[in-house]
Amino acid sequence: MPPEALLVVDQLSVSYGGLRALSGVSLLVPEGAVVALLGANGAGKTTTLRAISGLVKPSGGSIELAGQRIDGRKASHIARLGLLQVPEGRGIFPSLTVRANLSMAGYVTGRRADIEDEAVARFPALGSRLDQMAGTLSGGEQQMLALARALLSKPRLLLLDEISMGLAPLIVAKLFEEVRAMAASGTSILLVEQYVSAALDMADYAYVLDKGTVVDVGEPADLRSDGVLASYLGA
Repeated sequence: MPPEALLVVDQLSVSYGGLRALSGVSLLVPEGAVVALLGANGAGKTTTLRAISGLVKPSGGSIELAGQRIDGRKASHIARLGLLQVPEGRGIFPSLTVRANLSMAGYVTGRRADIEDEAVARFPALGSRLDQMAGTLSGGEQQMLALARALLSKPRLLLLDEISMGLAPLIVAKLFEEVRAMAASGTSILLVEQYVSAALDMADYAYVLDKGTVVDVGEPADLRSDGVLASYLGA
């Protein structure tokens, strides 16, 4: 991997109630790259993202963002440094309107005027839903809203956790299209995704987790050809 790493995770460990969920996980996300984090259910993918974003406290190791230690910092502090996460199961405020949800991006960027226009340009389905409570949207619309708010916040590093879960293929294709566009604009992305082939199509590099440990890392073409995906994912 190139040395210009935006995110450096070194020997990260996380425990829940004395049970080790991650053990010595190390990974890099280079500036402007898309990195896929793959593994079977329970491999530790979501825990890794939550530790990076400050939602889980590590029990060992270090995490650096742009050369600054962030492990142990509050999630709000990490977000202000430009790291945002779209969690599994949507990332919206269901009791607020779509308009109010989108306005949250304005608080991060300091710009408010064109937030709604840009969101609707990216996801036209939201245009007729601006005054609707976000919790009453369909699953696909809720995920569009979550991704729109993240994209409009202009993060330096975006963590995506299973944004396709439970959605129809056409909706998933639209979400992936926006992820690709954001990557092309230079945003670094670390993603966990159930559609392994689609994740590898977007990724510059990929890591494979098994039982909380990194078992392989490389470029997508290498991982597709060396049998690791079949061994750990059945793919």
